[in-house]
Amino acid sequence: MCIFSLLQWITEKNNLKGPDVFSSKNLAIQAQKKILSKIASKTVASMLIDDTSSEIFDELYKVTKEHTRNKKEAHKIMKDLIKVAIKIGILYRNNQFNQEEIVTVEKFRKKLNQTAMTIISFYEVEYTFDKNVLSKLLHECKDLVHELVQRHLTPRTHGRINHVFNHFADVEFLSTLYSLDGSCRPNLKRICEGIHKLLDENVL
Repeated sequence: MCIFSLLQWITEKNNLKGPDVFSSKNLAIQAQKKILSKIASKTVASMLIDDTSSEIFDELYKVTKEHTRNKKEAHKIMKDLIKVAIKIGILYRNNQFNQEEIVTVEKFRKKLNQTAMTIISFYEVEYTFDKNVLSKLLHECKDLVHELVQRHLTPRTHGRINHVFNHFADVEFLSTLYSLDGSCRPNLKRICEGIHKLLDENVL
């Protein structure tokens, strides 16, 4: 079964649930079961999102839904994020990146680490939040992802990458997320706690 058929199956499966129900962990588990049943790859399970990342994704869904006031769109953004992550994970685990692309992987990891620490710093130190700085970092991450998968994935996937990063890098979304008296503050706290844990475990 090709990866594109798999991702079509994921979409159809989740559409049955409707936009009111979202769990990144359930989505990953469904993908894992489908992949394992077709290609019996033991490496796939370790590729899929861990519990901490899943919790972060779930909080991102909540704040996205709050900001967009659109459950269907929030659901689609998070599904696109998970689809892209799974595709890149499969490419990486199956050694599909050439030496030049491996260099890009390392650049992306460093940029993602920098972005993660900036997200936490802006939360922990009051009045340091700069929406333009964080937006720029996220767009730089987006450019590196495009560069990484240019040789491997379709224009449709590049569109999903844009859909995800353009949303999270949107300065209005970031302003909503970091509002000191906004309703997303508890979600941001849990997101930062999860990122802290991933940094401590050297995942980021």
